[in-house]
Amino acid sequence: MRNWSGVGTALVTPFTASGAIDERAFAALVERQVAGGVHFVVPCGTTGETPTLSRQERDRIVELTVEVVAGRIPVLAGVGGYDTEEVAALAHETEKRGVSGLLSVTPYYNKPTQEGLYQHYRAIAARTSLPIIVYNVPGRTGCNVEPRTLARLAHIPNIVGVKEASGNMQQMCEVVHAVPPGFAVLCGDDALTLPLMSVGGCGVISVASNLVPDRMARLVNLALAGDFASARREHEALLPLMLVNFVESNPIPVKAALAMLGLCEPMYRLPMVPPSEQSAARIRQTLVEAGVLSLARA
Repeated sequence: MRNWSGVGTALVTPFTASGAIDERAFAALVERQVAGGVHFVVPCGTTGETPTLSRQERDRIVELTVEVVAGRIPVLAGVGGYDTEEVAALAHETEKRGVSGLLSVTPYYNKPTQEGLYQHYRAIAARTSLPIIVYNVPGRTGCNVEPRTLARLAHIPNIVGVKEASGNMQQMCEVVHAVPPGFAVLCGDDALTLPLMSVGGCGVISVASNLVPDRMARLVNLALAGDFASARREHEALLPLMLVNFVESNPIPVKAALAMLGLCEPMYRLPMVPPSEQSAARIRQTLVEAGVLSLARA
């Protein structure tokens, strides 16, 4: 199984004015990530507005990602839901599309117990030979994968890591302590990437790298090399950009920022809507101050 370390970009799904997937813009975004030096890409996650995609659209996004990447970096495809049988079937079918691994969010809304979470992931793992990264984001799903449950899941051979987006640094430290060596503990919050890596995390599945793939890759590469003094300087420079991506619900701000950069249209699918005027102004100003957007274009 691959060691999933470094920066994985949680890809935005661009739409046209008519509401269709903008395949040309999406392919360009993926190519920009590869050129920027990220370590892997993640289509069909939260940032990709996946709950609003049809099964056919989701399959096309995965296929297009694999096609554009062309083996240069791994593709970690999102597969998740609250029906275990449906998710397991989706994992089985996604394996056929040439991806390198699967990112599977915890069941949302139905709030399973810890035993239910264990059995959920065990059932998914039995239907695919691909490596699986557990995605723990209790603020969105209503349930939390506890460190002891991750420690149990780590004994399943193809469950190889976690995207830890609880925002709870104590829990993150406990996870690093609980899981065996080689189990990837990836941050799910850009701003906590460096703190998590300082205690044994191995990278991030990032929203900010949609905008600055090269700079996020540099930050994580420095931390992986143990150069935390230089990594702190990168973190300080990027922190305002990391934070502004969550001034409203993800992916509203990052898609607005990409549109300001001319990389996609500012189109969303309900219930996602464009940011407020106040938020848009803050996003634009942050891009300028971070050196991402020129004053002339702003």
